[in-house]
Amino acid sequence: MRILLIEDDPTTSRSIELMLARANLSVATTDLGETGLSLALRQDYDVILLDLGLPDIDGLEVLRQMRNAHISAPILVLTGSDDRDLMLDSFEEGATDVLPKPFHREALVTLVRTVARRREELGRDVVRAGPIEVDLNVHAVTVEGQPVALTPREYQILELLARRKGSTLTKEMFLDHLYAEVPDQAARIIDVLICKLRKKLVQAGAEGCIYTVWGRGYVLQDPSRVEAFALAS
Repeated sequence: MRILLIEDDPTTSRSIELMLARANLSVATTDLGETGLSLALRQDYDVILLDLGLPDIDGLEVLRQMRNAHISAPILVLTGSDDRDLMLDSFEEGATDVLPKPFHREALVTLVRTVARRREELGRDVVRAGPIEVDLNVHAVTVEGQPVALTPREYQILELLARRKGSTLTKEMFLDHLYAEVPDQAARIIDVLICKLRKKLVQAGAEGCIYTVWGRGYVLQDPSRVEAFALAS
């Protein structure tokens, strides 16, 4: 299980890291909201722990941007405030739960495991874009009900696009998802994989679902929305 912790207080951050490490949970940490948002866009985390009092950007804004980017991971808001309106605002912006500080290790670990399990049981298993269906559980792709044979790399590309449907993904995001070490001519590799993936989807009857946002990256979109998306980009 992979956890992202966004917390600017070094003592609190270290304490949470130790709590989760003792429960054999892997934790990535940052003390900046912008960095946390970037990490969440580039990697899939099982749970995100988000402090609201960040030095560079308001925590609620980070939460809002994550949900607008279709990041579906459970987000647990950490707050030392007992402000009821702040808690309600957190839920309105898409928080899964609010955990007041200070908290016991058992409470934190139990909540993390519970929301992660709930996501796995009730999560977004099938993503649809036009005639394309991506089953995230069994790693299968169909177009109008017919299976499409993809290579592992092609599937990984499409899976990441599906998990972030409607959001533009840069080549760097794909590289982080595909490779532990970035190979030479990295950008060219992504272009080639996208080209091959598109060709197979078009041959299967799904045209115009992977849209190129010039100078930025690629986005998976319903074909009926591509024109509006292009005008807005």
